[in-house]
Amino acid sequence: MMRISLRSLLGSLTLGAALSAAACSGGEAVSTTPAPGGGRGGGQNPPVPVTASTALQKSVPLDVTAIGTVIAASTVAVRAQITGELMTVGFKEGDEVQQGQVLFTLDKRPFEAALLQAEAQLQKDVAQLANAKAQATRYQDLAQRGIATREQVDAMTTQAAALEGTVAADKANIQSARVQLDYATIEAPISGRTGLLQVHKGNLVRANDVAPIVSINRITPVYVTFAVPESLLPQFKKFMAAGTIRVEAKAPSDTGGPSIGKIDFIDIAVDATSGTIKVKGTFPNEDRRLTPGQFVNVNVTLTTDAGATVVPTAAVQSGQQGTFVYVIKADKTVELRPVTIARTHGDDSIVGSGVTAGETVVTDGQLRLVPGSRVSIKS
Repeated sequence: MMRISLRSLLGSLTLGAALSAAACSGGEAVSTTPAPGGGRGGGQNPPVPVTASTALQKSVPLDVTAIGTVIAASTVAVRAQITGELMTVGFKEGDEVQQGQVLFTLDKRPFEAALLQAEAQLQKDVAQLANAKAQATRYQDLAQRGIATREQVDAMTTQAAALEGTVAADKANIQSARVQLDYATIEAPISGRTGLLQVHKGNLVRANDVAPIVSINRITPVYVTFAVPESLLPQFKKFMAAGTIRVEAKAPSDTGGPSIGKIDFIDIAVDATSGTIKVKGTFPNEDRRLTPGQFVNVNVTLTTDAGATVVPTAAVQSGQQGTFVYVIKADKTVELRPVTIARTHGDDSIVGSGVTAGETVVTDGQLRLVPGSRVSIKS
């Protein structure tokens, strides 16, 4: 039996291990001594690539957005107050008309005849009144001579008084006939834009028909109504008193700038079913861009915070201890900084505390960071 010494066996095992390690490393021996800085191969961990932004100090508006509805300042349904044939139409559908402008004329001939008849009746009764007054005076003279009785004098006086009442009624009839004649000319009660014409020339219109002849909307100015949460009511009242509220309205399909108005009404009660309260703004609408019944996007600026510290909302993270951001220090390492966020505006967050203007915060790549991590900022 062949005997193998212990020293020879250990040497063979050591040589095999060295050859195996050299083969795995491409023929080079791998050092098992740790490199300075905690990394392999004699270097530190590579920096984490991140994007960053600088905290800014600027004026930020306090905005409230809502969906609103445009309402005409006033709407009038024009109806005939007498019955007659429609003779003329003095406008085209959709025209802008001015208050007092003649819109329609009806057949005046029956009403002119009625006025002449009332005037003739007045002349007749005035003549009879004059005769009755003369008769009463004559009978009073005869009564003083003892020729006429007191009863005859009273009868003549009563007849004269009755004719005075008849004359007064005739004058009222003349006034009524003139009013009826005036109704034959229909004028615009307000300035505004006309709608669809319901009755055309030659048709018979009747007094107080259910359907109006035409409707007129006053659209300069117009109102925009919208609802806001009841929690904002104290702020609305506060800034309305300060006179800082600015309201804008714009149709979703409108490519131009928004229309500018002012808040002049807050409803007297909160809607208990929705927890909102209605607010109304007035817009001059000189360019006629807002149309009654239209839905618009409303943006209300209550006030403007001057000198607010702002960071991108993407930089703000949430954790078990609250919100925080990673601040990049001068040595390119990061610090976890707790912050308080007052509110957001667009893509920005207004910082109440924790970050000052000029500091650099990480906006992307936070998942790979821990406090003290070294970073490289991507362009």
